[in-house]
Amino acid sequence: MTTLFGIKNCDTVKKARTWLDQHNLDYQFHDVRSDGLTESKVKEWLENVDWQVLVNKRSSTWKQLSDGVKQSLNEANVIQVMLNNPTLIKRPVLEYNNAVFVGFKPAEYESIFPAPNESA
Repeated sequence: MTTLFGIKNCDTVKKARTWLDQHNLDYQFHDVRSDGLTESKVKEWLENVDWQVLVNKRSSTWKQLSDGVKQSLNEANVIQVMLNNPTLIKRPVLEYNNAVFVGFKPAEYESIFPAPNESA
């Protein structure tokens, strides 16, 4: 199952969803703001992706965090900070074939998904 995690009104998430739709790919969309996130899901991502890749330091959520939280953020506390601030996670997060991909770049998605005449 392919799952795309993000928030509905994020422009990058919209681009990823449009790309997936245009390529007729089945996927489930999970809105991290309205549907929430579990600790086990974030841990699963962190087994595949470095926490510094997953944290969006360009987000308005990052800018609103206190300097103390920003400076003390590390591997030990990042899960709780992400659960408390799900929009801090760089979007979208794509789960496909037991792998995790962060962000959206059309060229990367083209390399992830096989062309229609190829088998997965």
